[in-house]
Amino acid sequence: MKTLLMAFYRLLGLLAMLAMVAAFITVGLGVVAREAGWDIQGLDAYAGYAIAAALFLALPTTFQRSEHIRVTLLLEKAPPRWRNALQVWSLLAASVLAGHLAWFSLRLVWISHSTHDISPAMDATPLWLPQMAMALGAFGLAVACLDALVSHRLGLPFFATPADGEAARVE
Repeated sequence: MKTLLMAFYRLLGLLAMLAMVAAFITVGLGVVAREAGWDIQGLDAYAGYAIAAALFLALPTTFQRSEHIRVTLLLEKAPPRWRNALQVWSLLAASVLAGHLAWFSLRLVWISHSTHDISPAMDATPLWLPQMAMALGAFGLAVACLDALVSHRLGLPFFATPADGEAARVE
């Protein structure tokens, strides 16, 4: 199961990378188009969609790599007995919040699809298409939070440790 989850996180990370490349290409094309006097409809909207997709699709991977901002001051100062309880509470709260985000993101996709909602910009993109990336990333984050909670309860590592030679991240 852990291997499948890690592959899922890597897949979402790869999709996030592709979305960043798409954002770069779209913005670059927009710059070239403005300089050349071309009018390409919807480039700004597509760049925004790609950036939002990259942001959401990268959530599980950055969480697993411990690259999200986590305030650990209280956890570090708490006695070991309280530290465990605070960690469980934090991961449980994160799981619930990420689950709600995933649920409402999926609901938004469904509503946009069923009502044929389109972008108000000139591109007239069906909004459920870019919203799918948000929903997928939110779902991935919810899965990652639950995975972290279960791993913690089982005494297994979840958060990646810095590679040899890499400085530890301190928030």
